[in-house]
Amino acid sequence: MEIPNRFTCLEPYLASFEESLSAKNYKPATVENYRYLLRRFGQLLEDEGVAPSGLTTELAVELGQRLPTTPKSQIKVPNLARLFVQHLIEIGVATRPRLTAAQAERKELLSELEFYLLRQRGLSTRSAKHVQGFAARFLAHRFGDGMLDLAALNAGDVVAFMEHVVARKTPYRDKTLSSHLRGFFQYLFAQGLTTTNLSLCVPKVHKPWGARLPRYLSPDEVEAVLASVATNPRRGARDYAMLLLMARLGMRAPEVMAVQLDDIDWRAGEILVRGKGQRHDRLPIPPDVGEAISRYLREERTSTTTRTLFVSHRAPNRPFKDSQIINSILREAFAATGVKPPTPYVGSHVLRHSLATNLVRSGASLEEIGDLLRHRSRATTMIYAKLDTDGLRSIAQPWPIAEAAQ
Repeated sequence: MEIPNRFTCLEPYLASFEESLSAKNYKPATVENYRYLLRRFGQLLEDEGVAPSGLTTELAVELGQRLPTTPKSQIKVPNLARLFVQHLIEIGVATRPRLTAAQAERKELLSELEFYLLRQRGLSTRSAKHVQGFAARFLAHRFGDGMLDLAALNAGDVVAFMEHVVARKTPYRDKTLSSHLRGFFQYLFAQGLTTTNLSLCVPKVHKPWGARLPRYLSPDEVEAVLASVATNPRRGARDYAMLLLMARLGMRAPEVMAVQLDDIDWRAGEILVRGKGQRHDRLPIPPDVGEAISRYLREERTSTTTRTLFVSHRAPNRPFKDSQIINSILREAFAATGVKPPTPYVGSHVLRHSLATNLVRSGASLEEIGDLLRHRSRATTMIYAKLDTDGLRSIAQPWPIAEAAQ
């Protein structure tokens, strides 16, 4: 039904909502579209007899799904309704729903788990969140929405959950499932919440050391991918700067996402890399990398609410939740250039592997590559020695033809 652009029960709260959006860099046209959709949403509330003070996130999403939108519309009404209810809660109009006893119990357990992982185990915030995520999935699989009975957990519960997860992805080669579950069960045992150490029941993921060679691109392929990304008219400066940090300095995707504006020392020509295990290193900034970052700051970055260097283009211009944006950029670049990715799954590590592989084939020593990639163990760098074809050919022994004939 066509709804006139008239005032509704939501009108007293639209101005403050729009001000909050403008402060987060939402464009005027977007704010205007939001106003129109919220007035339609407000009329639906009046038709249903729902007052703004009685809105909850679940109810708002349910009602928002009833409003038809055009196929080309990029605004999802349920998402907008969820955002508006959050604003009503912040200004004291709506009430934040109280947690059930089971939800409160689970929230407290996961919060204490995070504190243990950060303070006692020394994990990074990112790793701790991953452990929490698997812990929450395990609890939901074992107990559903009910209260927890951690003392009743046994090895069968652990194996059943792993089979449930692994069945969704075959063959399953990811080691994080096992390692994160062990961290969770070690916490439960350390706190006396389980009678046995269930971390010992978590099966190991079989992955022989060095069984698979690093997957890489040739120098020409790397440059083709970078050139394709740089010419993107909408977000080319940002994407090009991110990929160039990985292609020239071997930075990992999470390290690129973690760069802060204050990490760049323009006078010294250095960048601070926030690496794994809370390790911080300084690397020199190559001229082309510096130019790419400078172009991004001048032409595309508009956020004034965060010191994180790389942020989303859409308002409110937040830092990225994870490094999946890098994988998306690479997939688009491979499709545009016709470069065949070395593996079916396009991962951001391909640029890091390509840098190391091309360096070792150009004569760089393993010590130099290890220093650049910031490896803690020489054994990690040794995997690239297998790709030094010329070096391996020079030490290969001749085939014992005479002995074989005897």
